[in-house]
Amino acid sequence: MIRNESSLNSDETLKRYRAAVEHRATWMGLMCLEAEKAGADWEAIARRAVRETGGLHGGRIAGEMGTDTSMESFARAFIPEHVRQVFEMDILELSDGKLDIEFHYCPLVSAWQKLGMGEEMIATLCDIAMDGDRGIAGKTGLRFKLGRTIARGHHVCEVCFSRPDR
Repeated sequence: MIRNESSLNSDETLKRYRAAVEHRATWMGLMCLEAEKAGADWEAIARRAVRETGGLHGGRIAGEMGTDTSMESFARAFIPEHVRQVFEMDILELSDGKLDIEFHYCPLVSAWQKLGMGEEMIATLCDIAMDGDRGIAGKTGLRFKLGRTIARGHHVCEVCFSRPDR
């Protein structure tokens, strides 16, 4: 059973950011359903598109980092304060070789739940969305590891970026 409840609900700006993320997730979910109805390999198509989007974002992040390729520089570019609040993130570790993050809320999951999607579909869409992070990792020379997820019924999402040489 998916448990996805926000503990930060009073800030209007935060609500607008979350609504924007939910809107994108709604598009994604409905496009995947329509592609499935049309008989397309919707999952493969979505994975390629989301990974490519992640690569574009990864290029932007790499550009923001410039010559400072430290994990701290990556963290600043990857999770600005408003993003940290939207997903209620905690940074568990930020070291020279590792960025370990827990997400306590997911507006994407919220959008898919509002559409009435089943838990397995939500878990698949979540993993597809993580292909964006996989694309970011690829463009920035990092490894990406996804642990537990809210979409799979856990109380947090565990995301880790690390240096390949560590």
